[in-house]
Amino acid sequence: GRSQVRVARAVEAAAAFASLGGACVVVERQLDLDVEFSVLVARRPSGETLAYPASRNHHVRGILSWSVMPCGLPGDVRREGERVARGIAEALDVEGLLCVELFLVRDGRVLVNELPPRPHNSYHTSERACVTSQFEQLVRAVCALPLGAPDIVVPGAILNLLGDAWATGAPDFARALAVPGVKVHLYGKASPRPGRKMGHLSAIGATPDEALDRVRQAGELLGVRAES
Repeated sequence: GRSQVRVARAVEAAAAFASLGGACVVVERQLDLDVEFSVLVARRPSGETLAYPASRNHHVRGILSWSVMPCGLPGDVRREGERVARGIAEALDVEGLLCVELFLVRDGRVLVNELPPRPHNSYHTSERACVTSQFEQLVRAVCALPLGAPDIVVPGAILNLLGDAWATGAPDFARALAVPGVKVHLYGKASPRPGRKMGHLSAIGATPDEALDRVRQAGELLGVRAES
């Protein structure tokens, strides 16, 4: 989400490069995205591997805004995402967790975006939606304990709280907690600033849409607008 510049035409490249300080950069082709999603893989030292159900994600200005599980994507897309994620975790001989962030582009291809080798923001939902949270799973994996079931037991969603929400003081979290099924999770960070992840809201619901609607409603009450 940081140190990125979008360039629509070749003539804009020099100015964009200068704005980044003239340092070494990576140039990426802009894609026609349909959906962003991720698959979290847990792997023990023995090689035993399992994957969590995919999480559907939405970013705003390059920062994750919300995630929801189940993801609602077609079965073939979910299976391809899991196949790719498992293959990468095995090829890298991961011990612990690997979150594989993926793009579904409009021509139907599933492409890899990033590979965070740790518990990931898009799977904070697992703390409430899954049998085994990603945090417990990490301990199980690195300690060579039996891996816990990753199954979804109830639809869940999260909405990130950025430092922008502290612009005029601490948010009134009581307003968010009044929304059924919503919890507040704060990270204990000092010095909130725009774009910094300070915590998140989580919710469960009868359906993924209901869970997502609840965190978005709670976010609105805190002045956090979650785009769809």
